[in-house]
Amino acid sequence: MADRGAWRSPRSCEDYWSEWKHCKGIRNLFHNYYTYGEAPSCEQWKIDYGNCRKWEKSKSPDAKESLCKSERARILEKQKYDPVWQLRKSPPRDWYLPLGQDKPK
Repeated sequence: MADRGAWRSPRSCEDYWSEWKHCKGIRNLFHNYYTYGEAPSCEQWKIDYGNCRKWEKSKSPDAKESLCKSERARILEKQKYDPVWQLRKSPPRDWYLPLGQDKPK
């Protein structure tokens, strides 16, 4: 049985490889170029894959730290964008009225 106190990478190494392959795919390149006007940078996925493999083979502390830093940066990147709409706590009072009718004043 594996040691429960041992550190594991946040994702499996195959996940980093598949993310890199997806990033380099022609469909993703076209989508990013059309949407943002530039090709995506996929190097970080490849670096993370190499660090994951290095961690699996030699338990390198540098590889571990690099993976942790990269995952933290990804999480922070996701969190910096606010949602487009504010979430409601409850539905509007007149939610049951048919659309197109004037709302009572």
